[in-house]
Amino acid sequence: MSGAVWRASRAAVKRRRVQTIVIGLVVFCSTATVLLALAVISAARAPFDAAFEGERGAHVSALFDPAKASAEQLAATAHRPGVEAAAGPFDQAVVTIPTDWVGHAPGPLTLVGRPDPAAAPVDRVEVLTGRWATAPGEVVIDTPGGGSAKFLGTPITTSTGLKLTIVGFATDMSQSSGGWVTPEQAAALHPTGRQMLYRFTDAGTEQQLTASFAGATEGLPKDAVASGQSYLVLKQAFSAGADAFLPLMTVFGVLGLIVAALIVGNVVSGAVVAGYRHIGVLKSIGFTPRQVVTVYLTMVSVPAVVGTVLGTAAGWVAAYPILQTAFNGIATGTAVIEPAGWLPVATLVSVPLLVALAALVPASRAHRLSAAQAISAGSAPRTGRGLKVQRWLGGTRLPRAVSLGLGQPFARPARTALTMAAIVLGVVTVTVTTGVSSTLARSMAAPDGKTHIDVLTSAFSENKIAPRLTQEQTEAMLHATPGADQVSVRGLVRVGLVGQPQLVFANFYGGDAMVDHRRLNVVEGRPASGLGEIEAGPAFLDQHGLKLGDKVTLLLDGKQATVTLVGLEVEGNANAITSNAATRALLTPDPHVVEYDVRLAAGADVKAYQDAVNAADPSLSTSVVTPGSVGPIVAIKTFSTVFTVLLSVVAALGVFNTLLLTIRERRRDLGMLKSIGMTPRQVVAMTVTSVAWQGVASGIIGIPLGILVHRLIVEHVRIIHFTDGMIDVWGVPLLTALALAGVAIAVLGALVPARSAARLPIAEVLHNE
Repeated sequence: MSGAVWRASRAAVKRRRVQTIVIGLVVFCSTATVLLALAVISAARAPFDAAFEGERGAHVSALFDPAKASAEQLAATAHRPGVEAAAGPFDQAVVTIPTDWVGHAPGPLTLVGRPDPAAAPVDRVEVLTGRWATAPGEVVIDTPGGGSAKFLGTPITTSTGLKLTIVGFATDMSQSSGGWVTPEQAAALHPTGRQMLYRFTDAGTEQQLTASFAGATEGLPKDAVASGQSYLVLKQAFSAGADAFLPLMTVFGVLGLIVAALIVGNVVSGAVVAGYRHIGVLKSIGFTPRQVVTVYLTMVSVPAVVGTVLGTAAGWVAAYPILQTAFNGIATGTAVIEPAGWLPVATLVSVPLLVALAALVPASRAHRLSAAQAISAGSAPRTGRGLKVQRWLGGTRLPRAVSLGLGQPFARPARTALTMAAIVLGVVTVTVTTGVSSTLARSMAAPDGKTHIDVLTSAFSENKIAPRLTQEQTEAMLHATPGADQVSVRGLVRVGLVGQPQLVFANFYGGDAMVDHRRLNVVEGRPASGLGEIEAGPAFLDQHGLKLGDKVTLLLDGKQATVTLVGLEVEGNANAITSNAATRALLTPDPHVVEYDVRLAAGADVKAYQDAVNAADPSLSTSVVTPGSVGPIVAIKTFSTVFTVLLSVVAALGVFNTLLLTIRERRRDLGMLKSIGMTPRQVVAMTVTSVAWQGVASGIIGIPLGILVHRLIVEHVRIIHFTDGMIDVWGVPLLTALALAGVAIAVLGALVPARSAARLPIAEVLHNE
């Protein structure tokens, strides 16, 4: 009889082509969504750990005083108990670069002598552009983005007059150095320290790291350890950047899983319920209840398996660019944040299993029915379902097509509830995406709302043309060019912080006013406009354990300046501060100008201003400032848009399937209605009305939920401090547009089934019945 079961299953698949295609299409989209959601959740769970392990990063980067610990003594620490692996010792020297160089600010540069970039068992360095330094006078610069090949061969000169030629750009997860030279070159620089890189067997907490490091350095001379940098500091800095993405990614991932499960369950169970009559026919010709269940499980499993395989392939291909976009701008060394290898296997197994379970429940219920009961159950919904609602609606003054459409969903309340749940989640997704995008746009908009021109100097622009004008002449020219209102000047220097191992970028603003578009809004405290004042973003405060009012000491070229943290910016690099020209003068007389920000007067010709500036000095690079064009912002918008489209399509397919099943069940009713005068247009109106009100109700439920999720997301992004004005984006026009989102999802899914219902031939329907 197994052959008969397979023939019956195959015949059912062929005969119900529309249903087969719908099941396959829904499972395809749902599987792709599930795989992307799982990829996002798995990558978002521990992205730093995955990248750090892939690069064999150092748990501790230690610097030792060469006068107190010999190279042999340091090498012996690699074999102490608890040390999993070690690299070094490497000579380390600090040089000062007094001028801007290939996109870097002036200031100290830490150089380490390493013979090979990747041979060490700890802190693998990968050359991204160019080659490794193999001779004295060559240097490889640590640049996570890889650097531009056009800068290879560029010489940089230290404050002592030593010339080093850039032969490569490289990166490492441990951030153990600003650049690398040959061991011979490092020795010639009169190194002030020796570097050791350790990986420990116990390194999960700061306490374990402290104990492991103490065990490794036990027996060394007193005060031999000059400094030690824990990888947990890097992890905290990484988290500050990743936190802008991970809450949003996790929310969309969970929504994707729920929507996919709801739709698959609804589609498959509905297909089986709609086939009760066929089940009765099979029983009447001798199929056992178990064989009937097997036929239906096979019938829905065939398109489901095909949809799962294709959806897994599509989701796997899409996962790489999606994750690359989502983690764009987050430092991961050369490690790639990629989907876990077990995901395709998981979806290939779990989705067909979900389909089988969704089909098994209604099929098992049907197999208990007799042949006569199954045949009658397949003709229409059971008597009495929703009749009270339909009778009440029939007594209203609503047009008959509208009242019938409003009452239809109550005949299948469980199916309607699942469909509405999917639409609600679609509305939630659209609301969250809209809210996050609006909040980010407000946070990145220029504080004054004016048009700004960004003018980069030759040190940071794409041009390698020697400048015609001095800094003072350039500022005067920008002022004098018609259309300029105000000109601010941004100087950039890398400075040290007393008690902190890492250097920070210091943005010093001068000129007319601190209105540069790169200088973000101060949301707490006040702008750093006074002498000895700085401001910074929440990530900087979080990483360095600071709060408003705290004092820090800046170091540059042997000079110190104690400054007060007076302002909290809306955003900001975890290793950057903002101050003014007066404070910069405490450390250096050189402004180190890297760009100018020109605020244009109202009605100024933007293109004419850019042309005039480029003609005055071709080394300058100009661009119009566009709010929201920052890399992470683009990544978040792109990621959220992809998931919004996916979830909306899946929800619309759920509506599409529900209506197809409803039309199949109500063929006789539709034929009768058309025979007594209902026009095709009224049939379309009735069918669309049956889901349009569900879209309205879904909007009423989904919009408040989406607003709540949006607030939870933006309030848990530590890298950005959003003000109430940036969070409260819900004006009447926006809420009105969102209210239509549920209706749009429902109506889009209803249009094709509604037209098919309108085209049903009366004679054929009534003859078949």
